[in-house]
Amino acid sequence: MSALIRHLLALASGLLFGLGLIVGGMSDPAKVKGFLDLFGAWDPSLALVMGGAVAVGLIAFARAARRERAWTGEAMELPPPGRIDGQLLLGGLLFGVGWGIAGFCPGPALVALGAGSESALIFVASMLAGMWFHDRFLTPESL
Repeated sequence: MSALIRHLLALASGLLFGLGLIVGGMSDPAKVKGFLDLFGAWDPSLALVMGGAVAVGLIAFARAARRERAWTGEAMELPPPGRIDGQLLLGGLLFGVGWGIAGFCPGPALVALGAGSESALIFVASMLAGMWFHDRFLTPESL
């Protein structure tokens, strides 16, 4: 498959994903914080969005596990099953705390940034700083 077609597939996938985030309300921090406010004015509507995403993900990963190559021709590189360690738990904890405080996770933050959100700009800048910090100080090569 040509590089142009691979790039077009990536662009179409990203646009579809971004549109889904907008339609599902995931790019609105107030909606996300309302979903996370279990003991206040809880808004359960994002549970349907997340449930749909989990269902699609389960099907996609099950199908991908049976393939040796992606649709674009590259080798499939899936993580090994069952690998849960302290780094994964700490990363999940940090992700959840950041999501709860900011109301953004990386995908929706990029969508909101594209829409001109100042809070998304702060979040994305902080996210990039955290990624730099990780790569600089927390990878096996840096230790």
